[in-house]
Amino acid sequence: MDLHTMLAFKYISFHYLKYFFIILIALVLFLVGFDYMGSAEKLDISANLLLIYLVYKTFFAIDMLLPLSLIFAMISTKIFLIRSNALVSFYSLGYSRVDILKPFVVVSTAMILLFISLHSVSNFARADEMAKNIRKNAQYLSPTRDLFFTYKDKFVYFSKMLPLQESAEDIRVFSFSNSSLKEVLVAKRARYRGDAWHINAADIITKPDEISFDSLGIKVTQEKNLEILQGFRPKMLDQVYEGKVNFTIKDAIDAYLLLKEQKINTDVVKSSLYKIFVYPFFVPSLVVIIFFFVPVSVRFLNVSLFSFGAIISSLLIWAILFALIELSSHKTLLSEVGIVLPVFILFLIALRQWRRYRLTT
Repeated sequence: MDLHTMLAFKYISFHYLKYFFIILIALVLFLVGFDYMGSAEKLDISANLLLIYLVYKTFFAIDMLLPLSLIFAMISTKIFLIRSNALVSFYSLGYSRVDILKPFVVVSTAMILLFISLHSVSNFARADEMAKNIRKNAQYLSPTRDLFFTYKDKFVYFSKMLPLQESAEDIRVFSFSNSSLKEVLVAKRARYRGDAWHINAADIITKPDEISFDSLGIKVTQEKNLEILQGFRPKMLDQVYEGKVNFTIKDAIDAYLLLKEQKINTDVVKSSLYKIFVYPFFVPSLVVIIFFFVPVSVRFLNVSLFSFGAIISSLLIWAILFALIELSSHKTLLSEVGIVLPVFILFLIALRQWRRYRLTT
């Protein structure tokens, strides 16, 4: 990249990022403010919790609106370049359409990668869930109650689990042998430490292999310092078995591997992974598609009409993708059809546009 190309890249990137942050902040403030006005009467909580609630709603708004803001920022930047005659000047100096497009693609892709990495942070990935719990229960995460699941050859029951405290109460672990109940572990509390659930004291109820008048009967022993459910992290348990879809990256990958190992349906977890890693990449594709529809000069462009059409089209595509994600999360559609296929189609259209204009300029 020569000096002149680098200067043009920096100039366009600067204005693109400027419009992006302005639009993102405006949309986030609008969404959070609108939500607060609608929820003010229900938020009978302390000032500290109210502030935390607004922070979580801000995270959720960023999660929803950042991809859309990147597209709106590209439209705004392109209109600015046309109205200031900067775009005509770039073309007069020998820059091609692809040269002007590159800063938009590079910056939007970099922002999308940063956006994806934010989903490794629990407070960001689960912001909507935490905000709802503050509004409903005046705490970050409500306890998960009556959690019953299978693990390898055991059935496990937690009366109450606290994901943030990484603890559970009233535990029952049922072990089977040859389709017959063999023993039951009963404990009042368990805590997750290291890579397993630790129980300080538990009663082990063992059933005899054969039940008859001559058998020894049920045997009850007390055990201390037990470890169960290696690898079953509290947040992953809470999300997988409660049917929640706001996974962090690590939780989603661990949950997918765990459910696949146990031959349990992984559709919900796959849709979460596709939502994190695939869905955001509709942005660079849509940026390329919209870019090539914009005329070079304001003389050939009704700016107001183009802006209206581009914004409505972007909103429509975003809304359709969002609806398909929701359908995939609820197992109405296969996640490959509802998330991967639409993004791949947009990518193919963008690639065709890119190759077409690269060869003609």
